[in-house]
Amino acid sequence: MKILNKLPKSNPNLHVDLIKNGWIPMKEPKNLISAILLSIPLMIIASMISIGVINIFSSISLRDFGFTSGGISITINLSVILGLVLLLIIHELLHLMFIPNFMKSEKTSVGLTLFGGFVVSEEEISKSRYIVITIAPFLIISIIFPLILSVFGLLTTTLKFLIILNSIGSSVDLLNLLLIMKQVPKNATIKSNGPNTYWKNAQTKQKC
Repeated sequence: MKILNKLPKSNPNLHVDLIKNGWIPMKEPKNLISAILLSIPLMIIASMISIGVINIFSSISLRDFGFTSGGISITINLSVILGLVLLLIIHELLHLMFIPNFMKSEKTSVGLTLFGGFVVSEEEISKSRYIVITIAPFLIISIIFPLILSVFGLLTTTLKFLIILNSIGSSVDLLNLLLIMKQVPKNATIKSNGPNTYWKNAQTKQKC
């Protein structure tokens, strides 16, 4: 596993080799900014899902986050800042831990950029495992976690804020999930080349 301070770039030579060996490039946003813009509707949907989950056991309103009839009052303290940093780390770790043999993998990278953290693996991964890797932070942090905390009465306003923020931050993951579900066949294998994603049908792989 490698630790980087910027997103890895696509290797043009690897691209050529992948195409020659039957790998098919996915149709996906050309850059992170495009992905974020395309995922805006998913930000709304994901946050509404988390709010709905929180509402099962605990009340939630705009007033909890400083929105009142008299205006907006937002307090940012050290606990919130630490919570944001911890949220970012846990989110990426949840992606990472579902990558097969990530600790020993020379093709798996983690890092931080101005837009947040990232995990990229150029290992060959089955579609089903790739889906788990993609969706894990949203499911665990924004759906399962608030349910557990609510049962024990531990769901504070700060945690509600972080849970909803994770939902918003998971929107690009959800966009990737939709692209995979739409473009990649059931038993296919997925491989990355920097930010670019490729897939190969299992039958095609066996013939090569």
